[in-house]
Amino acid sequence: MFGCWGATEVTVVSHFLKWINTARVSERAAAASALAQAYVGKNLPFEDRCAAEAALTLLLEDPSAKVRMAIAEALSMSRHAPPQILAALASDQPDIASLVLARSPLFTDDDLIDRVASSVGTVQRIVAGRPYVSMAVSAAIAELGEAEACVALLANSGADIATLSFRRVAERFGHVAAVREALVVDPRLPSDCRHMLLVKVGEVLRQSPLVAASIGPVRAERVMRDACVKASLTLIDGIRFDEHAALVEHLRLRGDLTSAFIVRVVAHGKIDFFGSVLVGLTKQHRKRVTALLAGGRDIALAALFRAAGLPASIDGVVLCALKVWREVASGKRIAGAQEVSWLMLNELGDRPADTNLTALLKSIHLEALRGNAREHALAIAAA
Repeated sequence: MFGCWGATEVTVVSHFLKWINTARVSERAAAASALAQAYVGKNLPFEDRCAAEAALTLLLEDPSAKVRMAIAEALSMSRHAPPQILAALASDQPDIASLVLARSPLFTDDDLIDRVASSVGTVQRIVAGRPYVSMAVSAAIAELGEAEACVALLANSGADIATLSFRRVAERFGHVAAVREALVVDPRLPSDCRHMLLVKVGEVLRQSPLVAASIGPVRAERVMRDACVKASLTLIDGIRFDEHAALVEHLRLRGDLTSAFIVRVVAHGKIDFFGSVLVGLTKQHRKRVTALLAGGRDIALAALFRAAGLPASIDGVVLCALKVWREVASGKRIAGAQEVSWLMLNELGDRPADTNLTALLKSIHLEALRGNAREHALAIAAA
């Protein structure tokens, strides 16, 4: 009786409303689905559409979730569905609400943001997985969503995510392994967020009871700090040149642009990034900084270092390293961090001992020795 709706819908709907009180659940669900499909088919006269809409509205009160699910399935992808019915279905139990929220094109950004703000868990995750998620909705999920919703958002190639939203997710859930993994594999992730995740991992390890019991809190702090510095150097190699400025600013705000870090950067030959550091700290034009690093005299470079706030105590070793890397760049010399750090150590010579700088350069040199030896051993094993 209710599988097809013809030209007498008002009469049919009238019979339908009397019939539903005695019909079985499966019959009510089938009839509700047929009525909803007829409604969105756009072939009903105005009077019949009003009657069908009234019947669908009444069916929202059906005690069986199967009936409401049938309506949701029929209306969820239509632009002609009654908005008040969709709104009610979106507030229904999770499996029904999720179906509508995942599909319906009628929900505006404001509607979706309200759902994110007033819901938890499954509903947030469904919104995050919609075929298209605007930057505004992504921002709401990044700010208010639970961890699983943020994972779903990051996995959604149809989500438009702002740089600031990436940062908020990293700040809020960088300590959660699933979120961290989703962030790291996302090619859109800004470089400063990648560094933030490195720090989060270090903090998780430092706070681990096992680590604290094994090596003590003081040593755990030092190990974490050293590991983050080394990871930061590796990170520099993996980011685009146009991301240098953002990473420099992030490191500056965190207080990580220390003289020790800069000595490491130069010793490892990351001169382009060193140039970005100097540009960020001095606000001088990049062309001038690049020209000075490529061939500037020591006096001019020392003045540049003072403008950047670098201590004079590191001038000698930094200038020594720059000269070696210039020769490497011009093809006049073959050298790596191992040779450069040794020459930097020799540059200290008989000057009054700076024990911290000496210890730092020895550490860099020993790390380079170990790294080269490991690569050599692996090459032998692979031969």
